[in-house]
Amino acid sequence: MSDVTNTATPKRKSFIQTLELDTRLLGMIGAFVLICLVFNLLTDGRFLTPRNIFNLTIQTVSVAIMATGMVFIIVTRHIDLACGALLATCSAAMAMTQTAWLPEILGIGLGHPLTPWIAIAVGVVIGTVIGAFQGWLVGYMAIPAFIVTLGGLLVWRNVGWYQTSGQTIGPLDPTFMKFGGINGTLGETWSWIFGAVAVLAALYGLWSSRRTKLSHGFAVKPLWAEFTMAALISGGIVGFIATLNSYQIPERRLARMFAARGEDMPEGFTASYGLPISVLLLIAIAIGMTVIAKRTRLGRYIFATGGNPDAAELSGINTRMLTVKVFALMGALCAISAVVASARLTNHSNDIGTLDELRVIAAAVIGGTALAGGIGTIHGAILGALIMQSLQSGMAMVGVDAPLQNIVVGAVLVAAVFIDIVYRKRTGAK
Repeated sequence: MSDVTNTATPKRKSFIQTLELDTRLLGMIGAFVLICLVFNLLTDGRFLTPRNIFNLTIQTVSVAIMATGMVFIIVTRHIDLACGALLATCSAAMAMTQTAWLPEILGIGLGHPLTPWIAIAVGVVIGTVIGAFQGWLVGYMAIPAFIVTLGGLLVWRNVGWYQTSGQTIGPLDPTFMKFGGINGTLGETWSWIFGAVAVLAALYGLWSSRRTKLSHGFAVKPLWAEFTMAALISGGIVGFIATLNSYQIPERRLARMFAARGEDMPEGFTASYGLPISVLLLIAIAIGMTVIAKRTRLGRYIFATGGNPDAAELSGINTRMLTVKVFALMGALCAISAVVASARLTNHSNDIGTLDELRVIAAAVIGGTALAGGIGTIHGAILGALIMQSLQSGMAMVGVDAPLQNIVVGAVLVAAVFIDIVYRKRTGAK
Protein backbone atom coordinates (compact mmCIF):
# COMPACT_ATOMS: atom_id res chain seq x y z
CA MET A 1 0.00 0.00 0.00
CA SER A 2 1.59 3.23 -1.10
CA ASP A 3 1.78 6.33 1.08
CA VAL A 4 -0.31 9.26 0.00
CA THR A 5 1.46 12.59 0.32
CA ASN A 6 -0.73 15.55 1.25
CA THR A 7 0.27 18.28 -1.17
CA ALA A 8 -2.53 20.67 -0.22
CA THR A 9 -1.19 24.12 0.46
CA PRO A 10 -2.33 25.89 3.63
CA LYS A 11 -5.09 28.42 3.16
CA ARG A 12 -3.70 31.88 2.69
CA LYS A 13 -4.72 34.35 5.37
CA SER A 14 -6.23 37.69 4.51
CA PHE A 15 -4.61 40.97 5.54
CA ILE A 16 -6.99 41.37 8.50
CA GLN A 17 -6.49 37.75 9.61
CA THR A 18 -2.73 38.18 9.49
CA LEU A 19 -2.97 41.25 11.70
CA GLU A 20 -5.23 39.22 14.03
CA LEU A 21 -7.79 42.01 14.23
CA ASP A 22 -11.22 41.46 15.74
CA THR A 23 -13.68 41.82 12.86
CA ARG A 24 -16.44 42.93 15.22
CA LEU A 25 -14.23 45.66 16.62
CA LEU A 26 -13.32 46.72 13.10
CA GLY A 27 -17.01 46.92 12.29
CA MET A 28 -17.60 49.20 15.28
CA ILE A 29 -14.68 51.42 14.31
CA GLY A 30 -16.03 51.55 10.76
CA ALA A 31 -19.48 52.53 12.05
CA PHE A 32 -17.94 55.27 14.20
CA VAL A 33 -15.91 56.63 11.27
CA LEU A 34 -19.00 56.57 9.05
CA ILE A 35 -21.04 58.45 11.67
CA CYS A 36 -18.32 61.10 11.95
CA LEU A 37 -18.03 61.54 8.17
CA VAL A 38 -21.80 61.79 7.67
CA PHE A 39 -22.27 64.38 10.41
CA ASN A 40 -19.20 66.27 9.27
CA LEU A 41 -20.78 66.53 5.83
CA LEU A 42 -24.17 67.57 7.24
CA THR A 43 -22.61 70.24 9.48
CA ASP A 44 -20.35 71.72 6.78
CA GLY A 45 -17.19 70.44 8.44
CA ARG A 46 -18.00 71.52 12.00
CA PHE A 47 -18.31 68.01 13.46
CA LEU A 48 -14.65 67.04 13.04
CA THR A 49 -13.18 70.31 14.27
CA PRO A 50 -10.74 70.11 17.22
CA ARG A 51 -13.25 71.98 19.38
CA ASN A 52 -16.07 69.50 18.77
CA ILE A 53 -13.81 66.47 19.15
CA PHE A 54 -12.63 67.90 22.48
CA ASN A 55 -16.25 68.39 23.60
CA LEU A 56 -17.18 64.93 22.36
CA THR A 57 -14.47 63.30 24.46
CA ILE A 58 -15.43 65.03 27.71
CA GLN A 59 -19.12 64.35 27.12
CA THR A 60 -18.43 60.65 26.65
CA VAL A 61 -16.39 60.09 29.81
CA SER A 62 -19.14 59.85 32.43
CA VAL A 63 -21.19 57.25 30.54
CA ALA A 64 -18.06 55.38 29.43
CA ILE A 65 -16.82 54.97 33.02
CA MET A 66 -20.12 53.39 34.08
CA ALA A 67 -20.21 51.30 30.90
CA THR A 68 -16.99 49.55 31.96
CA GLY A 69 -18.75 48.41 35.14
CA MET A 70 -21.91 47.51 33.25
CA VAL A 71 -19.84 45.03 31.23
CA PHE A 72 -19.21 42.99 34.39
CA ILE A 73 -22.86 43.29 35.45
CA ILE A 74 -24.19 42.02 32.12
CA VAL A 75 -21.47 39.39 31.75
CA THR A 76 -22.70 37.83 35.02
CA ARG A 77 -26.24 37.78 33.53
CA HIS A 78 -27.59 40.70 35.57
CA ILE A 79 -28.66 44.25 34.75
CA ASP A 80 -28.39 47.60 36.56
CA LEU A 81 -31.17 50.10 35.93
CA ALA A 82 -30.20 52.26 38.92
CA CYS A 83 -26.77 53.52 37.83
CA GLY A 84 -28.04 56.93 36.67
CA ALA A 85 -30.01 57.44 39.88
CA LEU A 86 -27.06 56.27 41.99
CA LEU A 87 -24.90 58.79 40.15
CA ALA A 88 -27.38 61.50 41.23
CA THR A 89 -27.25 60.36 44.88
CA CYS A 90 -23.44 60.37 44.92
CA SER A 91 -23.32 63.72 43.14
CA ALA A 92 -25.70 65.26 45.69
CA ALA A 93 -23.68 63.84 48.60
CA MET A 94 -20.41 65.21 47.20
CA ALA A 95 -21.93 68.62 46.49
CA MET A 96 -23.40 68.86 49.99
CA THR A 97 -20.10 67.69 51.50
CA GLN A 98 -18.29 70.57 49.82
CA THR A 99 -20.81 73.33 50.40
CA ALA A 100 -22.60 72.44 53.65
CA TRP A 101 -21.36 69.46 55.66
CA LEU A 102 -17.61 70.18 55.76
CA PRO A 103 -18.06 73.88 56.65
CA GLU A 104 -20.41 72.87 59.49
CA ILE A 105 -18.44 69.91 60.82
CA LEU A 106 -14.77 70.77 60.19
CA GLY A 107 -14.98 74.46 59.36
CA ILE A 108 -13.40 74.02 55.94
CA GLY A 109 -15.05 74.94 52.65
CA LEU A 110 -14.43 75.54 48.98
CA GLY A 111 -10.79 76.07 48.10
CA HIS A 112 -9.39 74.10 51.04
CA PRO A 113 -6.85 71.45 49.89
CA LEU A 114 -8.75 68.63 51.60
CA THR A 115 -12.27 69.56 50.50
CA PRO A 116 -12.39 67.89 47.04
CA TRP A 117 -10.69 64.69 48.20
CA ILE A 118 -12.95 64.27 51.24
CA ALA A 119 -15.97 64.88 49.02
CA ILE A 120 -14.81 62.32 46.46
CA ALA A 121 -14.10 59.77 49.23
CA VAL A 122 -17.61 60.32 50.65
CA GLY A 123 -19.15 59.79 47.20
CA VAL A 124 -17.15 56.64 46.48
CA VAL A 125 -17.98 55.12 49.87
CA ILE A 126 -21.69 55.85 49.43
CA GLY A 127 -21.70 54.46 45.89
CA THR A 128 -19.82 51.32 46.91
CA VAL A 129 -22.05 50.64 49.94
CA ILE A 130 -25.27 51.13 47.96
CA GLY A 131 -23.93 48.99 45.12
CA ALA A 132 -22.94 46.23 47.57
CA PHE A 133 -26.39 46.40 49.19
CA GLN A 134 -28.07 45.95 45.84
CA GLY A 135 -25.70 43.08 45.07
CA TRP A 136 -26.58 41.47 48.42
CA LEU A 137 -30.28 41.64 47.58
CA VAL A 138 -29.58 40.02 44.21
CA GLY A 139 -27.00 37.44 45.30
CA TYR A 140 -28.15 36.39 48.77
CA MET A 141 -31.85 37.27 48.79
CA ALA A 142 -32.33 35.93 45.22
CA ILE A 143 -34.32 38.99 44.12
CA PRO A 144 -33.91 39.51 40.35
CA ALA A 145 -31.47 42.30 39.51
CA PHE A 146 -34.07 43.86 37.22
CA ILE A 147 -36.46 44.36 40.18
CA VAL A 148 -33.79 45.47 42.65
CA THR A 149 -32.32 48.08 40.35
CA LEU A 150 -35.70 49.19 39.02
CA GLY A 151 -36.64 49.96 42.59
CA GLY A 152 -33.24 51.57 43.05
CA LEU A 153 -33.88 53.82 40.07
CA LEU A 154 -36.83 55.34 41.94
CA VAL A 155 -35.31 55.25 45.41
CA TRP A 156 -31.84 56.71 44.80
CA ARG A 157 -33.02 59.43 42.43
CA ASN A 158 -35.26 60.78 45.17
CA VAL A 159 -32.72 60.24 47.92
CA GLY A 160 -30.52 62.62 45.94
CA TRP A 161 -33.42 65.07 45.74
CA TYR A 162 -33.95 65.03 49.52
CA GLN A 163 -30.25 65.58 50.22
CA THR A 164 -30.39 68.94 48.45
CA SER A 165 -34.07 69.76 49.11
CA GLY A 166 -34.49 69.89 45.36
CA GLN A 167 -31.99 72.74 44.91
CA THR A 168 -29.12 73.10 42.48
CA ILE A 169 -25.88 73.11 44.50
CA GLY A 170 -22.95 75.14 43.21
CA PRO A 171 -20.40 76.37 42.50
CA LEU A 172 -18.20 73.49 43.53
CA ASP A 173 -14.58 73.38 44.66
CA PRO A 174 -12.12 74.59 41.96
CA THR A 175 -9.93 71.49 42.30
CA PHE A 176 -12.98 69.23 42.15
CA MET A 177 -14.10 70.93 38.91
CA LYS A 178 -10.81 70.04 37.23
CA PHE A 179 -12.22 66.54 36.72
CA GLY A 180 -14.95 67.91 34.47
CA GLY A 181 -13.00 68.54 31.30
CA ILE A 182 -12.57 72.08 30.11
CA ASN A 183 -11.69 73.37 33.59
CA GLY A 184 -8.94 70.79 33.93
CA THR A 185 -6.56 69.83 31.12
CA LEU A 186 -2.90 68.83 30.86
CA GLY A 187 -1.95 71.58 28.42
CA GLU A 188 0.01 71.13 25.21
CA THR A 189 3.40 70.10 26.63
CA TRP A 190 2.17 67.54 29.16
CA SER A 191 -0.27 66.14 26.60
CA TRP A 192 2.60 65.41 24.24
CA ILE A 193 4.57 63.86 27.09
CA PHE A 194 1.61 61.63 27.93
CA GLY A 195 1.24 60.74 24.24
CA ALA A 196 4.91 59.75 24.03
CA VAL A 197 4.62 57.59 27.14
CA ALA A 198 1.44 55.98 25.75
CA VAL A 199 3.17 55.17 22.46
CA LEU A 200 6.14 53.63 24.26
CA ALA A 201 3.81 51.62 26.50
CA ALA A 202 1.88 50.33 23.47
CA LEU A 203 5.07 49.34 21.66
CA TYR A 204 6.35 47.58 24.76
CA GLY A 205 3.04 45.74 25.05
CA LEU A 206 3.29 44.47 21.48
CA TRP A 207 6.91 43.43 21.94
CA SER A 208 6.20 41.74 25.29
CA SER A 209 3.24 39.83 23.83
CA ARG A 210 5.35 38.59 20.92
CA ARG A 211 8.19 37.54 23.22
CA THR A 212 5.78 35.64 25.50
CA LYS A 213 4.26 33.75 22.54
CA LEU A 214 7.71 32.82 21.24
CA SER A 215 8.87 31.62 24.67
CA HIS A 216 5.88 29.26 24.83
CA GLY A 217 6.21 28.05 21.26
CA PHE A 218 3.05 29.73 19.95
CA ALA A 219 2.71 31.08 16.43
CA VAL A 220 3.35 34.79 16.01
CA LYS A 221 2.49 37.36 13.37
CA PRO A 222 5.08 38.11 10.70
CA LEU A 223 7.27 41.11 11.46
CA TRP A 224 5.61 43.28 8.83
CA ALA A 225 2.27 42.71 10.57
CA GLU A 226 3.79 43.66 13.93
CA PHE A 227 5.22 46.86 12.46
CA THR A 228 1.87 47.63 10.81
CA MET A 229 0.03 47.26 14.14
CA ALA A 230 2.65 49.40 15.86
CA ALA A 231 2.24 52.10 13.23
CA LEU A 232 -1.56 52.04 13.47
CA ILE A 233 -1.61 52.28 17.26
CA SER A 234 1.11 54.93 17.41
CA GLY A 235 -0.56 56.94 14.65
CA GLY A 236 -3.89 56.82 16.48
CA ILE A 237 -2.38 58.06 19.74
CA VAL A 238 -0.35 60.83 18.10
CA GLY A 239 -3.29 61.92 15.97
CA PHE A 240 -5.61 62.09 18.99
CA ILE A 241 -3.16 64.19 21.01
CA ALA A 242 -2.44 66.46 18.03
CA THR A 243 -6.16 67.06 17.51
CA LEU A 244 -6.74 68.00 21.15
CA ASN A 245 -3.70 70.25 21.14
CA SER A 246 -5.10 72.02 18.08
CA TYR A 247 -7.98 73.35 20.18
CA GLN A 248 -6.64 76.64 21.51
CA ILE A 249 -7.87 78.48 24.59
CA PRO A 250 -9.82 81.63 23.57
CA GLU A 251 -7.90 84.87 23.99
CA ARG A 252 -10.38 86.31 26.48
CA ARG A 253 -10.18 83.23 28.68
CA LEU A 254 -6.37 83.40 28.59
CA ALA A 255 -6.51 87.06 29.58
CA ARG A 256 -8.73 86.21 32.56
CA MET A 257 -6.36 83.43 33.60
CA PHE A 258 -3.40 85.80 33.57
CA ALA A 259 -5.41 88.47 35.38
CA ALA A 260 -6.35 85.98 38.12
CA ARG A 261 -2.62 85.51 38.76
CA GLY A 262 -2.04 89.25 38.75
CA GLU A 263 -0.07 89.13 35.50
CA ASP A 264 -0.39 90.71 32.07
CA MET A 265 -0.77 88.35 29.14
CA PRO A 266 2.11 88.72 26.63
CA GLU A 267 1.03 90.01 23.25
CA GLY A 268 0.41 87.23 20.75
CA PHE A 269 0.47 84.53 23.45
CA THR A 270 -1.46 81.35 22.65
CA ALA A 271 -2.07 78.10 24.51
CA SER A 272 -3.93 74.85 23.88
CA TYR A 273 -6.25 72.88 26.13
CA GLY A 274 -4.65 69.53 25.46
CA LEU A 275 -5.79 66.26 27.04
CA PRO A 276 -8.63 66.65 29.58
CA ILE A 277 -7.99 65.20 33.03
CA SER A 278 -11.37 63.44 32.82
CA VAL A 279 -10.19 61.54 29.72
CA LEU A 280 -6.99 60.64 31.55
CA LEU A 281 -9.16 59.29 34.37
CA LEU A 282 -11.17 57.21 31.89
CA ILE A 283 -7.98 55.77 30.41
CA ALA A 284 -6.74 54.81 33.88
CA ILE A 285 -10.07 53.14 34.72
CA ALA A 286 -10.15 51.34 31.37
CA ILE A 287 -6.66 49.93 31.98
CA GLY A 288 -7.57 48.91 35.52
CA MET A 289 -10.83 47.23 34.48
CA THR A 290 -9.08 45.43 31.62
CA VAL A 291 -6.44 44.12 34.01
CA ILE A 292 -9.21 42.92 36.36
CA ALA A 293 -10.99 41.21 33.47
CA LYS A 294 -7.96 39.47 31.98
CA ARG A 295 -5.30 39.16 34.68
CA THR A 296 -7.06 38.53 37.99
CA ARG A 297 -8.95 35.69 39.63
CA LEU A 298 -11.95 37.99 40.08
CA GLY A 299 -12.10 38.56 36.32
CA ARG A 300 -11.86 34.84 35.59
CA TYR A 301 -14.64 34.15 38.07
CA ILE A 302 -16.85 36.84 36.52
CA PHE A 303 -16.60 35.42 33.02
CA ALA A 304 -16.82 31.82 34.22
CA THR A 305 -20.00 32.61 36.16
CA GLY A 306 -21.49 34.41 33.16
CA GLY A 307 -20.66 31.51 30.87
CA ASN A 308 -22.26 28.87 33.11
CA PRO A 309 -23.45 29.90 36.60
CA ASP A 310 -24.26 26.35 37.72
CA ALA A 311 -20.87 24.98 36.66
CA ALA A 312 -19.13 27.96 38.29
CA GLU A 313 -20.88 27.31 41.60
CA LEU A 314 -20.12 23.59 41.46
CA SER A 315 -16.44 24.39 40.82
CA GLY A 316 -16.26 26.26 44.12
CA ILE A 317 -16.87 29.87 43.06
CA ASN A 318 -18.93 31.81 45.61
CA THR A 319 -21.30 33.27 43.04
CA ARG A 320 -23.33 35.11 45.69
CA MET A 321 -20.37 37.06 47.02
CA LEU A 322 -19.19 37.57 43.44
CA THR A 323 -22.50 39.30 42.70
CA VAL A 324 -21.99 41.59 45.70
CA LYS A 325 -18.48 42.47 44.51
CA VAL A 326 -19.60 43.21 40.94
CA PHE A 327 -22.42 45.51 42.08
CA ALA A 328 -20.14 47.20 44.64
CA LEU A 329 -17.62 47.90 41.88
CA MET A 330 -20.42 49.31 39.74
CA GLY A 331 -21.45 51.57 42.63
CA ALA A 332 -17.91 52.91 42.99
CA LEU A 333 -17.75 53.64 39.26
CA CYS A 334 -21.10 55.46 39.47
CA ALA A 335 -19.57 57.70 42.14
CA ILE A 336 -16.52 58.42 39.97
CA SER A 337 -18.84 59.20 37.06
CA ALA A 338 -20.71 61.56 39.36
CA VAL A 339 -17.45 63.44 39.98
CA VAL A 340 -16.93 63.88 36.23
CA ALA A 341 -20.55 64.77 35.46
CA SER A 342 -21.02 67.35 38.24
CA ALA A 343 -17.55 68.84 37.68
CA ARG A 344 -18.32 69.30 33.98
CA LEU A 345 -21.56 71.11 34.85
CA THR A 346 -19.77 72.98 37.71
CA ASN A 347 -22.74 72.17 39.97
CA HIS A 348 -25.11 69.45 41.10
CA SER A 349 -28.57 69.56 39.54
CA ASN A 350 -31.54 67.30 40.22
CA ASP A 351 -31.69 65.99 36.67
CA ILE A 352 -28.06 64.90 36.57
CA GLY A 353 -27.69 61.37 35.26
CA THR A 354 -31.25 61.21 33.92
CA LEU A 355 -31.56 58.34 31.40
CA ASP A 356 -27.86 57.53 31.88
CA GLU A 357 -28.81 53.96 32.79
CA LEU A 358 -30.16 53.45 29.29
CA ARG A 359 -27.12 55.06 27.67
CA VAL A 360 -24.78 52.91 29.76
CA ILE A 361 -26.59 49.67 28.91
CA ALA A 362 -26.70 50.68 25.25
CA ALA A 363 -22.97 51.45 25.24
CA ALA A 364 -22.11 48.05 26.72
CA VAL A 365 -24.40 46.17 24.32
CA ILE A 366 -23.29 48.12 21.25
CA GLY A 367 -19.72 47.40 22.39
CA GLY A 368 -20.32 43.66 22.10
CA THR A 369 -21.37 42.62 25.59
CA ALA A 370 -23.78 39.70 25.21
CA LEU A 371 -27.02 39.99 27.20
CA ALA A 372 -26.92 36.20 27.57
CA GLY A 373 -23.77 36.65 29.66
CA GLY A 374 -20.19 35.43 29.49
CA ILE A 375 -18.94 37.78 26.75
CA GLY A 376 -17.86 41.42 26.85
CA THR A 377 -14.88 43.74 26.58
CA ILE A 378 -13.98 46.99 28.31
CA HIS A 379 -12.65 48.70 25.19
CA GLY A 380 -15.79 47.69 23.31
CA ALA A 381 -18.01 49.37 25.92
CA ILE A 382 -15.98 52.59 25.73
CA LEU A 383 -16.20 52.58 21.95
CA GLY A 384 -19.95 51.95 22.27
CA ALA A 385 -20.26 54.99 24.54
CA LEU A 386 -18.34 57.07 22.01
CA ILE A 387 -20.64 55.93 19.20
CA MET A 388 -23.72 56.79 21.30
CA GLN A 389 -22.39 60.25 22.15
CA SER A 390 -21.37 60.88 18.54
CA LEU A 391 -24.90 60.10 17.40
CA GLN A 392 -26.47 62.41 19.97
CA SER A 393 -24.00 65.25 19.47
CA GLY A 394 -24.23 65.01 15.69
CA MET A 395 -28.02 65.04 15.72
CA ALA A 396 -28.01 68.03 18.09
CA MET A 397 -25.66 69.93 15.78
CA VAL A 398 -27.87 69.14 12.79
CA GLY A 399 -30.91 70.39 14.69
CA VAL A 400 -32.75 67.12 15.31
CA ASP A 401 -35.34 67.39 18.09
CA ALA A 402 -34.65 65.56 21.37
CA PRO A 403 -37.58 63.11 20.96
CA LEU A 404 -36.30 62.07 17.53
CA GLN A 405 -32.79 61.71 18.96
CA ASN A 406 -34.13 59.19 21.50
CA ILE A 407 -35.98 57.35 18.74
CA VAL A 408 -32.76 57.01 16.75
CA VAL A 409 -30.76 55.89 19.80
CA GLY A 410 -33.41 53.27 20.63
CA ALA A 411 -33.43 52.00 17.06
CA VAL A 412 -29.62 51.79 17.05
CA LEU A 413 -29.68 49.76 20.28
CA VAL A 414 -32.13 47.23 18.86
CA ALA A 415 -30.17 47.07 15.59
CA ALA A 416 -26.92 46.50 17.50
CA VAL A 417 -28.40 43.54 19.39
CA PHE A 418 -29.80 42.10 16.16
CA ILE A 419 -26.45 42.46 14.38
CA ASP A 420 -24.71 40.86 17.37
CA ILE A 421 -27.07 37.86 17.24
CA VAL A 422 -26.53 37.42 13.50
CA TYR A 423 -22.75 37.80 13.87
CA ARG A 424 -22.54 35.18 16.61
CA LYS A 425 -24.65 32.71 14.63
CA ARG A 426 -22.52 33.09 11.52
CA THR A 427 -19.18 32.93 13.32
CA GLY A 428 -20.26 30.21 15.72
CA ALA A 429 -19.43 32.41 18.72
CA LYS A 430 -21.34 31.76 21.92
